[in-house]
Amino acid sequence: MTPRMMTEPAFLVLTALVDEPCHGYGIVREVERLSGGRVQLKVGTLYGVLDRLAGDGLVALDREEVQQGRLRRYYRLTDSGSRTLEAEAVRLAENARTAVDRLRARHAQHAQHGRPSAAGGPA
Repeated sequence: MTPRMMTEPAFLVLTALVDEPCHGYGIVREVERLSGGRVQLKVGTLYGVLDRLAGDGLVALDREEVQQGRLRRYYRLTDSGSRTLEAEAVRLAENARTAVDRLRARHAQHAQHGRPSAAGGPA
């Protein structure tokens, strides 16, 4: 997934699989928890994301189990997936740090000149 931009759902699915393999419903719950409820994956979206991640070698089918008459597929993070997730986390952190630094500089400049911030409040 390096050549194209990683979506937030893909990032969260990879993050959900860091600790241990998990089945689809467990991934959905963990993504919701990790995002503070902001991201609620529908089953179709989840399996589309998993298919792309598997195609890119970032996740793999770990095992299949029958639970209460239903087949559960467990997915795991691959070594490549772990490296890719780490690189994306670093990239996002650097982007966030750049934005915060620039906003702080802007607020400091506005305060120095006695101008209100863009939101209309004090700088």
